[in-house]
Amino acid sequence: MAMLDRATDGATEREFDAIVTAPVQKSVINDAGVPFTGHTEYLAARTRAAHPVMLLAADSLRVALATTHLPLRAVSDAITPALLDSTLKILHDDLGRLWGMARPRIAVCGLNPHAGESGHLGTEDRDVIAPAIERARAASMLVDGPIPADTVFVPRALSNYDVVLAMYHDQGLPVLKHKGFGHAVNVTLGLPIVRTSVDHGTALDLAGTGRADAGSLIAATQLALEFVARSAR
Repeated sequence: MAMLDRATDGATEREFDAIVTAPVQKSVINDAGVPFTGHTEYLAARTRAAHPVMLLAADSLRVALATTHLPLRAVSDAITPALLDSTLKILHDDLGRLWGMARPRIAVCGLNPHAGESGHLGTEDRDVIAPAIERARAASMLVDGPIPADTVFVPRALSNYDVVLAMYHDQGLPVLKHKGFGHAVNVTLGLPIVRTSVDHGTALDLAGTGRADAGSLIAATQLALEFVARSAR
């Protein structure tokens, strides 16, 4: 934790251009009496960022999350108009800042099966998500949805978008990890610093075996260097 604080403070003070983090064992930190839900939330608090957004990238596929480390039963209540408005703006702005996209194309997943089936399978898509998309469009963002998650990840549909916004952790990340596990990169948007990380956990069962794969850490470092180079232009 002290090392993470040192890196964050150095990046905030421009001593470092970016941070690349390795995985941590959250349970060990929690057992030590330190409340810690993940790097994303911790770095946001340390840098006083109001709203961090988790995004994972594997090649051309990018998946961002509206909610992150929440029990599934808490997701619906967490998806509010304010959350979606902020998330969509951060997505739009940081895809421009980090990836150089002037007008990124954003697909928004529905929360419920079939994006709620016109309210018959839940009203969140109709009453909360769809109005947020309309507000984003009114602000000149290229946003479509809500699109059922089992439809938006079809390759032909994906080709129309630069990023998919999933409503919860296990809606979007299984697809991303199926495509790119081992070379995908976790990027925290909405921070005043550049932070990338690996797409996996600590894999303690591989410790000392010589079988651990550093591919994602290498990819995270390479992407951080690309971000830094782009911001220097």
